[in-house]
Amino acid sequence: MTASRRRAFLQGAWQIMPLSLACAPWGILVGALAIETGLSVLEGQAFSLLVFAGAAQLVALGMLKAGAGLAAILLTSLLLTSQHLLYGLHMRRVLAPQPLPWRLGFGFLLTDEFFALNHAEQPAGFDRWRALGMGLSFYLLWNLFTLAGLLLGRVLPSLGALGLDFSIAATFIALVVPLMRDLATVACVLTALLVSVWLHHLQWQGALVLGGLAGMSVGFLVRRLRERLQ
Repeated sequence: MTASRRRAFLQGAWQIMPLSLACAPWGILVGALAIETGLSVLEGQAFSLLVFAGAAQLVALGMLKAGAGLAAILLTSLLLTSQHLLYGLHMRRVLAPQPLPWRLGFGFLLTDEFFALNHAEQPAGFDRWRALGMGLSFYLLWNLFTLAGLLLGRVLPSLGALGLDFSIAATFIALVVPLMRDLATVACVLTALLVSVWLHHLQWQGALVLGGLAGMSVGFLVRRLRERLQ
């Protein structure tokens, strides 16, 4: 690796560091819940190494603990992570020119945090080494936090009851609020919030997914309306 590539890699790792650290309670919670579910330390660590999807991991562990079948877990995980398809489509303009190994690597490392820091990049300004520094450092820290949770979960059985799951909401708030710069985005976020809370109050299954779909639809309509009025 040349000096310029190393510098770009370290720059990316530094830029994503605040978001990586914010996910520490989340990763610890995943590890602790894996122990509560009955997984060994090795199995729990392999889960984070291979899946690398915080929300989906938490939900899958809860369903596994409740005795859900593999098909139900896979379907739920697919719905929870469906936004990554939109992330990939949005970033296609910068990722499509990359060689296949890079595209596959970024596909695996694509998280909400990675997208938040790279979604506005243009092809001419995209530095794949800086992006690799972001994605890979986040991946490594996530697995270290998971390992900490696995080890702590063996000695502190009630670790999952300490409110660590609040870090999930805090992380997504930190990701979404800086992006609320226009009317369409504000409409999207507020619609998703109100619909998901309302459906959750009505005890609808999939309230978050339906809220997200409603928010995206309203945001799209508002943007199209503004474009026609201009």
